[in-house]
Amino acid sequence: MPNVYYRPIAQTDPSRPKGALPIAGGWTWFDRVERIERNGVRDIVPAADVPEPLLQRISEPRSPIAGVPKNRPGLMGILNVTPDSFSDGGRFFDPEAAIVQSNRMLAEGADILDIGGESTRPGAALVLEEDEIARTVPVIQALRQAGTRAPVSIDTRKSQVARAALAAGADLVNDVSAFSFDPNMAATVSEATAPVCLMHAQGTPDVMQDAPRYDDVLLDVYDFLAEKLCLAERAGIPRARVLVDPGIGFGKTLDHNLALLRGVSLFHSLGCSILVGASRKRFIGTITGVVTAEDRVAGSVAVALAAAAQGVQVLRVHDISETRQALTMAGKLWGTR
Repeated sequence: MPNVYYRPIAQTDPSRPKGALPIAGGWTWFDRVERIERNGVRDIVPAADVPEPLLQRISEPRSPIAGVPKNRPGLMGILNVTPDSFSDGGRFFDPEAAIVQSNRMLAEGADILDIGGESTRPGAALVLEEDEIARTVPVIQALRQAGTRAPVSIDTRKSQVARAALAAGADLVNDVSAFSFDPNMAATVSEATAPVCLMHAQGTPDVMQDAPRYDDVLLDVYDFLAEKLCLAERAGIPRARVLVDPGIGFGKTLDHNLALLRGVSLFHSLGCSILVGASRKRFIGTITGVVTAEDRVAGSVAVALAAAAQGVQVLRVHDISETRQALTMAGKLWGTR
């Protein structure tokens, strides 16, 4: 693991100074970085002080993943075909309701659909593979049979579920355990030549909120994802096919979540596209005083905008229309082409 970390300080102003570099070839730029050491020392230095290979990794364009656009933040629409998800559990458990919701999200501007058959909310119990397959695969098949060409992600920790979903027409595997839960997942993704999202989580859903602790949450999560990227590469999965996700709310306190969101541009140093999923989560309600998850739309959009302003390429959200509207307006203000 590195002794020194470099976090590009993302800017969105349309007037860029001479010599400024794009972040991941996208809509944000930087000419300074935060230099971070494990001993707690942090300072601001010119981008030119970053070692050249790392500077190139931060600035070079990312490859498209599962058809998600590169010139603006992509939206991943959340479709939980579960009876117990924290925000919309049970609403789309019926396959017909799931299809209707999928089409609605696509019409509102979703770039990719993320279909999950196992709740990973805090305290959630494990779902058997056969049950998870029975919940998700019919929805994916129905979408493909209806002619839906939009990318579909399968949200699962289990290789058997991933294999069945990919065979049914899914394009991407979203593994909230980053290959930690099922030792066969990396090989399954590699054999299918599928892209994958690797997310950090401290502990499994049933215990992950039991007093999570870190030495430095931003650096610890970075190191975890760096290790998982190495594992992916050893399995034959190139970085160009990997999204990384810091796992907001997965084994984190409110302060941990805020530290990750404030420093999320650090993860551009990994050379992958970044996904952030904070939609309607509890910490938003704690900060804003909004108890009901479905009423946390405004707070969720605020987090999405903050992440996009740091160059995050994919935002996993429930509220597509509201988030797309906000991002479109922000892009115009930033001067994004």
